[in-house]
Amino acid sequence: MNPLCGRCNQVVYPTEKVNCLDKYWHKGCFSCEICKMTLNMKNYKGFDKRPYCNAHYPKTNFTCVADTPENLRLKQQTKMQSQVHYKEDFEKNKGKGFSVVADTPELQRIKKTQDQISNIKYHEDFEKMKTGADAPYQPSTPNQGSYQQPAASQNYHHYEPTPEPVRQAAAAAPPPSSGKRYRAVYDYNAADDDEVSFMDGDIIVDVQQIDEGWMYGRVERTGQQGMLPSNYVDQC
Repeated sequence: MNPLCGRCNQVVYPTEKVNCLDKYWHKGCFSCEICKMTLNMKNYKGFDKRPYCNAHYPKTNFTCVADTPENLRLKQQTKMQSQVHYKEDFEKNKGKGFSVVADTPELQRIKKTQDQISNIKYHEDFEKMKTGADAPYQPSTPNQGSYQQPAASQNYHHYEPTPEPVRQAAAAAPPPSSGKRYRAVYDYNAADDDEVSFMDGDIIVDVQQIDEGWMYGRVERTGQQGMLPSNYVDQC
């Protein structure tokens, strides 16, 4: 049975429904409560499960943010988008021959060990040089320009062990796809870099549901993958 519109209380058919704020709306009915400007999934703001535009969104006199279902949904959506962006950046930079090395406790321990080994080796070579000399070691003065630095200090860096490579953190993989296929019922042009464009009749595969309003999938015709609005497609 088809649901009823959250504003006009009339039946909403699949080709014209907008699923948002835990309700179903006609596309023309999904508008600001104050100025009646038609809204979409990009520019609406929800308050008390009613849509508002940015100019007429109710203002409050306090900054405390409650964990409402709407805020929790936005928080989860932001987290999923961050994971998708991180995975895309990881795939772009993979194999380019560089990695970011963090100052972890393990690296600090390796650095400290290298300093200790270098100091010990320096003193060993210094004592060998003293015992093998004919005369006692005399410290250099400003007039003795012929004095040269001990060989051990010149080769200081030759005794540093190679630090262990640091494994780069693996990107958090998105949730597994459900295996369902969806058919586009409208044309859609991507508004952001993380979205995909498609035409009416295109098949969407490898679908991963993000929330009630958005999903992640691949357009079978073009091979492009990214985010798309759920109300623009129907399950095959």
